[in-house]
Amino acid sequence: MSDIGVIATLRVQPGKEAEFEAVFAELAPAVRANEPGNSYYRLFRTSETGVYKVMECYAGAAALEAHRASDHFRTLGANLAPCLAGAPEIERLIAV
Repeated sequence: MSDIGVIATLRVQPGKEAEFEAVFAELAPAVRANEPGNSYYRLFRTSETGVYKVMECYAGAAALEAHRASDHFRTLGANLAPCLAGAPEIERLIAV
């Protein structure tokens, strides 16, 4: 079983950056506290205004699915949606 990396690119509506970051500040600790299959989950700002990347690492496909199905991800993820300027771009990687 290989670890799975995820890089999610999120584009935030102008003026919604602080709200987006505040919701993510709740989501990240919930992921770390409640998902033993997650070893890394962190938000980064890019040099482009309003564009963020979330870097994630999971111990296999089951751990990634557990993340997507978790109550905290569904609840807090729904709170992120009004801040977004479009659908997230998801890049899935397999560890070597």
